[in-house]
Amino acid sequence: MRHVKVLAVVLACMMLLASSVQAVTVQLWTQEGEGDGGFAFVQKLAKAFMEKHPDVELVVVSKDTEVLREDYQTASLAGDAPDVLWTVSDHSGPFTKAGLIQPVDELVDLSVYVESAVQGVEVDGKIWGIPLANGNHLMLLYNKDLVKEAPMNTDDMIKVAKELTSDDVYGLVWNQIEPFWLVPWLGGFGGKVFADDGVTPTLNTKAMIDTLQFLYDMKAVHKIMPNECDYGGADTLFKEGKAAMIVNGDWSLKDYQNTLGADKLGTAALPMVSATGLWPTPYTSGKFLMISAGVEGEKLDAVLDFAEFAASLESQLDLIETLSRLPVLKEALASDKVQNDPILRGSADQMSKGTPMPVVMEMRCNWDSMKPEQNSVMAGKKSPADAAVDMQKAAEACIKTLQ
Repeated sequence: MRHVKVLAVVLACMMLLASSVQAVTVQLWTQEGEGDGGFAFVQKLAKAFMEKHPDVELVVVSKDTEVLREDYQTASLAGDAPDVLWTVSDHSGPFTKAGLIQPVDELVDLSVYVESAVQGVEVDGKIWGIPLANGNHLMLLYNKDLVKEAPMNTDDMIKVAKELTSDDVYGLVWNQIEPFWLVPWLGGFGGKVFADDGVTPTLNTKAMIDTLQFLYDMKAVHKIMPNECDYGGADTLFKEGKAAMIVNGDWSLKDYQNTLGADKLGTAALPMVSATGLWPTPYTSGKFLMISAGVEGEKLDAVLDFAEFAASLESQLDLIETLSRLPVLKEALASDKVQNDPILRGSADQMSKGTPMPVVMEMRCNWDSMKPEQNSVMAGKKSPADAAVDMQKAAEACIKTLQ
């Protein structure tokens, strides 16, 4: 009987001890989706982290990129924000302006990360996100069954595309309706969307007019592209072997490898613009952990432990293997997994020619102003010169509402 009492006391003490050590619950929202396996990767990473940190419960929720932005702002105002976000760099602009996230300069050692990744979330001299994956940039992808070698300049690109365009195959496709696909070529024609101050729109320029004309000519003059083509249309044509080349982002690499076969997918930097001798400059950004402004104490420690785990060499090499994305850890970028992989090597070459995407609030005005005008030009309803004028006016009017 005495032994039973002793055992009961021991069990009671163990239960008391277990109840006193409660797990820290961390809410993580991510804009990674199911399409390319991104959400599954985050879930796998969270599970592996919790196995090593049983005192932390990581709750992962997936939301569409724009939905995440809107929901996070709403939740923050209601005092019910998640603790940390796994999201894109351009969210740092509106979130910092509203005071919703905290800087990470003093929280982590930023020297271990690739410089371009860190620059992607720099606002007002501070860093507002912990790098997770680098890139998120457009590049030239091609089907090696149709294209033997990537064109080095736009004259060659047009020539090759014309030779390959037939009744049921297009030489080149891309998303014609989104200005994210316009800005690389704008850089190739010597233009930028902002003046040197980083907030004054510079959309009504010769470079923009030349860019719009170039995009229109691909379809209407050279006839190497469909008359109409959004993201889904371009993606389907390339997967079905009905497009020889496509301009798409690093997020699509794994999907195309699975569809075409890794030996048939070619990657390269967008070809140099023959008229200027300049390389196109696609925006680079990547993925980052952004920490809510009110997170502190044990919860902040747990978030930082997860950030360190996600950016460890092991996790970064797994990122490369699983998603074909470029890592943010310098050691991982220099690894054989990147340098000896022709697909990732082409992606890395393009990233080196890119430029960090502006994350200021004014950039949203530029996006919203460029899109309708770009679509009017592509539809043949407006001249590039008139479209550039109207872009500038709309962007300036929008920015006034921010002040």
